[in-house]
Order: sequence, then C-alpha cells, then structure tokens
Amino acid sequence: MNGILRERGASKRLACKIPRRTTIRSEDKLVSIKDIAKKAGVSISTVSYALNGSSKVTDETSAKILAIAKELNYVPNAAARTLKKRETKILGVFLTDFKGDVYGELLDGMKEVCNSQGYDLIVCSGKQSHRMLPERLIDGAVILDHTFSSEELLKYADRNHKIVVLDRELDHPNINLVLLDNKAGATLATEYLVEQGHKKIYIVSGPEGSFDSIQRMKAVKMVADRRSDIEWIEIQGDFKKSGGEKAAEQIMREYTEPVAVFCLNDEMAIGLCNRLADTEFRIGEQIHLIGFDNIELTRYMQPRLATIDYSKRKWGALASEQLIKIISGEKVEHERIYVTLIQGESVGKPSVKGASR
Repeated sequence: MNGILRERGASKRLACKIPRRTTIRSEDKLVSIKDIAKKAGVSISTVSYALNGSSKVTDETSAKILAIAKELNYVPNAAARTLKKRETKILGVFLTDFKGDVYGELLDGMKEVCNSQGYDLIVCSGKQSHRMLPERLIDGAVILDHTFSSEELLKYADRNHKIVVLDRELDHPNINLVLLDNKAGATLATEYLVEQGHKKIYIVSGPEGSFDSIQRMKAVKMVADRRSDIEWIEIQGDFKKSGGEKAAEQIMREYTEPVAVFCLNDEMAIGLCNRLADTEFRIGEQIHLIGFDNIELTRYMQPRLATIDYSKRKWGALASEQLIKIISGEKVEHERIYVTLIQGESVGKPSVKGASR
C-alpha cells in the first residue's frame, strides 16, 4: 500500500512540473469540432457541414477540414449525434439467455434484415441492459426475455419507444406482436400421439412463467379434455436437457406398458434420449417421443425425432422487418409464425413387443 502511495505522490510531483504552456497532444484528449474549426479558421457550422458531406461547403474547404480532422484524430461523438438526429441506426434484441439452437437461426434472420436496411444489431441479456431503451441507445427493441415485465414494456411504449415482442401478448400502438403459433403446434403434437393409439401420455412442460410453455400446455389440456379415456401425466421441465433427463427417471420408475411422451421442446427430448441410451428402454418401442422446435440435431438422431417445425430464420427476419416499419411510422398488423408436424420413427403405435423389457 505504501508503495502505491509513493508512486501516486511521485506522479503528482511530476504533474506539477509540466510547463503551463505545454500543448496536450490531440490523441490525449477528446477532440471536438470546435478544435477543428479553430485550427481551420472556419465556423463550427462549416465543420459540421463538411463532416456530414454537405454540398454547402466547397470541395477545397471540405478537403481542408477533413485533413485537419484526420490529423487531430477526431472521432465523432455518437451520443451527441444521437441526441441531434434522434436515431442510432441500431436495433436491440433482448434474450433471456443465449443457449439453445433456436437463437442462432433467429438471430441470423434478424441480422440479414438489419444489414439490408442499414441497421446494426446488438444482442443483450440481463436486467442492466434494459436501460438501453429508456436511454435511447437503440432505436427499438425485439423482446424474447422474461426479465422484462409487461408493465415495464408498456411504460417504455408510453414514452414512444418502438418494441416488437416474441414472448407475450400486449396491446399498445407502439408494440407489435410476432408470435409463434404455440397452440397449433402443441395441438398437432398431442393429436398425433392420440391418433397412434396411445393411452398413457406424459407431457414434459417448460419452466414456470414461460409464455411458450403456458401456451403449449393450454393446447394440450384442450385435447385432454376431449379424451378422458387417456391417462395424462404432466412432469415439470425446464426447456433444458436436464429437464428431459429428470423426466426419464420418473417415466422409467412408473413404466408398466408402452407410453408416449411430448416434451415441449427438443432440448428436453434430447435429454430424455440421452438418459435412456444405456438402458433397456428403446425410443419408438417402449417409449414414443415427440418434441417441439425441429432443431438441427434432431435430424441426425436415430430413430429420427418426431417434432414440430417452423422457420426460426423467418421469425427473426419478420421481427426485424416489423420493428423497422414501426420505427419509420408505418402501420403494421400483428404476425404469427406457422408450424408443421414432422413425423419421425420415434413415434409409433403401442404394441405387445413394446411392452416387453
């Protein structure tokens, strides 16, 4: 500690010896357009015009100003420019986390549209990043993040912030909805298992509070209400492989005959398969399995996992398109991303063969 204090003291003494007329180099301080104007012998407004490529300044004067700006290592003040123009040309996408194969394709779709429309994309996660909206560090936001409360988003919308949500239903003129058709997908998956003749069906749900999980469970319960002859068992999951692994433990403990399992996302379905891999249970024989999302890995699984498909890239692209439109003042309608059933060998009809272990 004493050593540090001595070094600081030494620095202070050295600082006192700097001659009062010493010029600080431009790279050691923030150069403003006022500095450029002074050296060029022109007004501040002339410098501003030149830096922005305005035709109000002659080519000769513009070249002189740009040369001086380069000499002084001038860097435009983005914050000041934002305040003046009230735009950053940056969109923010807020995600709960970055795990899972869905996010990669979603972001690819967003980035493609942003780049074609002259926008950059910044990906954010965590509560501290929320301030980017009220501080106008971005022009608008795409939300797929449960750390935002609906009340918080409505408050920002009231302040004229432009928002597209992918994970909830909100009613506000500054908020556009681009939602996955979760109910249709869950209905397709559940009815597919019923049509195969299964009489005992496990549903591995997502984390509590998840919009996707809630919507998918609503659809499952609508089918279940119509089919009271089937035994329905819900297992609390987490949309992670670990959730599927835990569900597999319960299913194995309770096993007496072939059963069907609907994991509300593919990650959990993969986790369930992983847990069963070293056991006597076989997917498509004793345990019939369907997921949701059609992530890339499922295409290489043996047997091929039955699942619900939709275009993640299109979802992301449409979200960016809608956000850019509402930023520019265009009126837009809410959008829905449609889904399809992918049949796979992981689901078959229950049989006597499947009952043997």
